[in-house]
Amino acid sequence: MAAKTKDIPPFEFDEDSTLPLWVQLRNRMVYLITTGYYQPGDKLPTVRKYAAELRIAYNTVSKAYMGLERDGYVHTVRGSGVFVNEPQEDRNLDEQTAKLVEEFVGNCLEMGLSYDDIEKTVSAYVRKAKEDHEG
Repeated sequence: MAAKTKDIPPFEFDEDSTLPLWVQLRNRMVYLITTGYYQPGDKLPTVRKYAAELRIAYNTVSKAYMGLERDGYVHTVRGSGVFVNEPQEDRNLDEQTAKLVEEFVGNCLEMGLSYDDIEKTVSAYVRKAKEDHEG
């Protein structure tokens, strides 16, 4: 039997937030998964349906879904859709990391850095740290 897709609950973006829309959506979906609205095995609405209902760009929803998959909350079955995974023991670590990154990015923005500046700075730092570690 095919998994039933749940409706999209109401959601409003925080226009005053420094977080990009895709991060706000990803965080909302993590909340919906961790609080049980979406259960393990549930099929998420399609990216197109989410985009249409929330009146946002397809790519914004797609990026949020990719973030959910990268973080282990969902998995994609080619031709069938995106499904919620069983809870993982190390999710708390993921949430702690997300909070650290959110705080870091917020602090950088308050200092006047742009998102591009933050990304370039972090990339350069990680590249240097990797070289130091490997060398």
